[in-house]
Amino acid sequence: MPRIRDDDIAAVRERARIEDIVSQYVTLRPAGGGSLKGLCPFHDEKSPSFNVRPQVNLFHCFGCGEGGDVISFLQKHEQLSFTEAVERLADKVGLQLRYEETKPGTAGPRQNREQRSRLIDAHRIAAEFYSDLLTSSPEAMTGRQFLSERGFDREAAEKFGVGYAPKGGEVLRKHLRQKGFSDDELISAGLVAQGRNSPYDRFRGRLVWPIHDLFGDVVGFGARRLYDDDRVEAKYLNTPETSIYKKSHLLYGVTYAKRDIARSSQAVVVEGYTDVMACHLAGVTTAVATCGTAFGDDHARILRRLLRDQDEYRGRVIFTFDGDEAGQKAALRAFEGDQRFVGQTYVAIEPHGLDPCELRIRSGDASVRELIARHRPLFEFAIRTMVDAYDLDHPEGRSQALNRAIPLISRIRDRSLRDQYAVRLSGWVGPPEGHSETWERDVVGRVRAAAGAPDRSPRRRPEPAPAAQQALGVPNHGTVDPQTLGLEREVLRVAVQRPALAGPGFDAIEPEAFLSPVFRAVREAIAKAGGCATQGGGAAWMEALLAAAGDDVTRHVLSELAVETIPADDAGVPRYVESVVLRLTEVWVSRRLVSLKARLQRTDPSAETEVYNRLFGELMTLEAHRRDLRERQA
Repeated sequence: MPRIRDDDIAAVRERARIEDIVSQYVTLRPAGGGSLKGLCPFHDEKSPSFNVRPQVNLFHCFGCGEGGDVISFLQKHEQLSFTEAVERLADKVGLQLRYEETKPGTAGPRQNREQRSRLIDAHRIAAEFYSDLLTSSPEAMTGRQFLSERGFDREAAEKFGVGYAPKGGEVLRKHLRQKGFSDDELISAGLVAQGRNSPYDRFRGRLVWPIHDLFGDVVGFGARRLYDDDRVEAKYLNTPETSIYKKSHLLYGVTYAKRDIARSSQAVVVEGYTDVMACHLAGVTTAVATCGTAFGDDHARILRRLLRDQDEYRGRVIFTFDGDEAGQKAALRAFEGDQRFVGQTYVAIEPHGLDPCELRIRSGDASVRELIARHRPLFEFAIRTMVDAYDLDHPEGRSQALNRAIPLISRIRDRSLRDQYAVRLSGWVGPPEGHSETWERDVVGRVRAAAGAPDRSPRRRPEPAPAAQQALGVPNHGTVDPQTLGLEREVLRVAVQRPALAGPGFDAIEPEAFLSPVFRAVREAIAKAGGCATQGGGAAWMEALLAAAGDDVTRHVLSELAVETIPADDAGVPRYVESVVLRLTEVWVSRRLVSLKARLQRTDPSAETEVYNRLFGELMTLEAHRRDLRERQA
């Protein structure tokens, strides 16, 4: 992907005010000192700990540790890449982005974005057109009845944008032509197909569901057959592959589910559009579905992105597989895929083979929630499905079940998990007569032997420390006194927010004055950025600090310090800044005095006269400096 020019990225950061962007998602209220506060959109909380500081265009949550600038906020909230977030913000503030030069003869990013914008506009208008017809057209009565029979009223249809495509062959085409779209654009969008004589509407006489991408833009449709005389026999007809519709990269319902998926670290994958609707209306608001294709690796990557656990694999994905042969095959395919993802995957099976929509009709919303709550691990489902296919009441059946299941379990790459399922297999099959004492050990041994060299299988990655803990540098703070840490933090806070007031007094404090390695790294970043004495503060100062930071932890702490509230009103801020800088300076001088006194005691004045006199002189100078500091604080 061509790179956006750096000066345009800087312009986006400057024009896209963080308080304006965040307030579209979070209710913000004044918190004093120019800060704004609200409930964090990244985790559940009852008391607001999410802070926005417009002066430096940064946000930080002191509950979950998330923080950053306006671009990173949009990235985290909408699950976007950096480039996608910059482009979205540029659109919001009306900035035309420029990209690095592309190869001659190829379409540049601007041209591609304009083409995409045209196709998105066509789909948006089509979605509105279909939705209006569902509620207003007499012809759409069959579609309304279809929804009603499945427990969906008009409000539900409007919530999910369900519409009706009329039977006439050119109704949508004519409507979009009147809006200024050409046939070539409509064919490229997949809304119109090319016939022998003329283009015609792709969807005719069908109930249609708009399919959104992660941006929330409509990029395609899924259409359900309603009439027996429909020439297309397929029950569902989907938009063909286009430049904006890639079915392997899309999940229906993602625009409604993505925030709750991120919040709960759980996603529910169902089979159809009505199942997604039924789950959401029943309170399972993390439900999504594939769009006319089997769940694949690209879909798994989307869910990892939404779950925000690309590295840790801590989220939970629940599939509502049918208990039939197709569902069993889908489960068995898991052993061929990314097992780190499968290790976080579960299955919810309705005993009577009902899908969520049918279950809701028969037993109500609570039954759908209970179905999802009864999920079990996908590995367990796949192995039990295989074992239960044999007659375990007879030796032949038990032997066949073992011979079939052991190679399957041996393919589990996590050694610990493999052994656990070997133990469970021994219980599911049951021991032969006279072998009960050694049975479990025998089955585990057979699985290990089938696995080859078990010590080479990958170990599970350790759980990382929480973001807030990482940001504080724990355990790198060691045994530093909490009061000292608090003072160091106060001083750094004023240096970040009010550098001109902290001024030369702060710049004179050496990095060694900060006992916390994390805070020392922040002090070094401030020095690298030019120090406080010549700075006016604001966004430019903050950008310089973040650029000077050597690692993500330091940048994280800087963003925290930038949004914390200084405990003083505007009139009292200068005095507060002076007092905390003087206090830390005094602590640092006192620490050096203790060290000097210890060195003097170890020095023989008669043998090392020159060294002793130099140390004594330094001691007297520091003593005078400390007295001065105490007088200034009085």
